Amino acid sequence: MLYLENKYFLIALTFVVYLCAQLLQRRTGLAFLNPILLTIVVLIVVLLGAGIDYETYEEGGSYIDFWLKPAVVALGVPLYRQLESIKKQLLPILVAELAGCIAGIVSVVVVAELFGASRDVIVSLAPKSVTTPIAMEVAQTMNGIPALTAAVVVCTGIFGGMAGFRLMRITKVKSPIAQGLSIGTAAHAVGTSSAMDVGYRYGAFSSLGLTLNGLFTAMLSPFILSYLGYSC
Repeated sequence: MLYLENKYFLIALTFVVYLCAQLLQRRTGLAFLNPILLTIVVLIVVLLGAGIDYETYEEGGSYIDFWLKPAVVALGVPLYRQLESIKKQLLPILVAELAGCIAGIVSVVVVAELFGASRDVIVSLAPKSVTTPIAMEVAQTMNGIPALTAAVVVCTGIFGGMAGFRLMRITKVKSPIAQGLSIGTAAHAVGTSSAMDVGYRYGAFSSLGLTLNGLFTAMLSPFILSYLGYSC
């Protein structure tokens, strides 16, 4: 069964599993059936069952990873269509994003400290709410563990995509702008994908939240962590 280890077969398998997971969630409407989460679980089971190691899968997975970067750039399209709304509220948006960035970093550091996490783990958790390439670069700069950061970023995004809008309904946050910015800030690209499913405007402001939080986190996280006593 050598075809199972063929990188093109593994790419096709990834897409098929993801599409099936999307269809399942749309038919059931169940938030916990997140397509990314289901795809990860199914692929792990298949790889373990077939005895395929991660390095073999990564030969095909690297092609998918390559297209993630232009996919993120494509998020600029909905932003452009909401440009007038963004211009009118630029200052409150920037202030909210700055607050969200600081709160996201400080809160996870405090929680990790309470659970007795080591310095390397805390530094690796700090950039959890930004897209993977930025988060891994921040962790590496601060001498953290990039692999741990990548795993935490995925978990954060999946949880945000599954529970974000429900939490905002519970807390009576009704503004599409506030909801979109919150999802993008807290749950990066995975949350933005969920926001796009809710509505175009939600997705546009989620894209903005993702972008601004990525910039603020990349610029400010070393200073915030140093202030909290976690210098390089």
